[in-house]
Amino acid sequence: MACTWGRRWTRAVFGALVMNKPVVYVTDYEHPSFEDARRVLEPAGLELRLVQCRTEDDLIAKCQDAFGLLVTYAPITRRVLANLPKCRVVVRFGIGYDCLDLEGATELGVYAANVPSYCEEEVADHALGLLLACARKIVLMNNAVKGGVWDYKVSMPIYPLRGSVLGLVAFGKIARHLAEKVKPLGMEVLAYDPHIDPQVAREYGVELVEDLEEMAARVDFLSVHAPLSEDTRHLVGEQVLAKMKPTAFIINTARGPVIDEAALIRALQEKRIAGAGLDVVEREPIPPDNPLLKMDNVVLTPHAAWYSTASIGLLQSLAAQEVVRVFQGGRPKSLLNPDVVHNLREP
Repeated sequence: MACTWGRRWTRAVFGALVMNKPVVYVTDYEHPSFEDARRVLEPAGLELRLVQCRTEDDLIAKCQDAFGLLVTYAPITRRVLANLPKCRVVVRFGIGYDCLDLEGATELGVYAANVPSYCEEEVADHALGLLLACARKIVLMNNAVKGGVWDYKVSMPIYPLRGSVLGLVAFGKIARHLAEKVKPLGMEVLAYDPHIDPQVAREYGVELVEDLEEMAARVDFLSVHAPLSEDTRHLVGEQVLAKMKPTAFIINTARGPVIDEAALIRALQEKRIAGAGLDVVEREPIPPDNPLLKMDNVVLTPHAAWYSTASIGLLQSLAAQEVVRVFQGGRPKSLLNPDVVHNLREP
């Protein structure tokens, strides 16, 4: 009898402990599985739950007991964090963090972090792939052949890559990988980045240009790698596009709003530039009435530059590790709001 009572008591206590595990929410997602994140969180004593939140109200209603949030695109605003009183850490599944209100997180004492290193090579490879697809008119010829036209002349003109010039808008890690990848192709590389030490550019054999419009006028390919912020929104706009050669292409694997899309569409329609390779657009998914969808000189991919079979698991595990660090009394390695340490939310 005593043994039976003891077993019941143990099960009850164990059940209560399980029920009281701190909860980490995946706020919104496209991944088919989160086992890589779960393998990091659960041994540390954290419970993972998946929800689909598109609005502030969704987040407030569904994530009330959150210790941590793992975020794809959901808007993590000051209002959201103010209404999630247990939340101690928010981690963006990715490099960009324009969906996180860093000022609000800092004011409310919540750690904010991202995962900056999980897909550098993949994004650089994708940018190179878009560049080659544009330069060699690969998609255009593919569509022509499948439509019954076997004639290389549909692609004219195609210019050689050797001796052409690539301009990089921002010179972070992804842009540096791309610079290394195009050098064997015989391309000259320029970069515009007011935040980079010129010595870094010299180490990569890249010419640092002080004026974006000046660089745009010189290049055959303009590849965008700047994060989205108030300073970079529509950084590549009408004035920059007006400086580009009519034979030049623009590539974007960063964030859609870094380019003024209306200005880009006008430049393409008026044949002031030769074409574009875009992994990102201003509104995602791209609306069916977007003129870019009907342009033969535009190559589009669905915000996929980050993806490989290796990167998806690495992204989940690195993001989950940041939450575990906070749970164990530390701070995230990729902390976006360092001033928060002076105002941490009480557990």
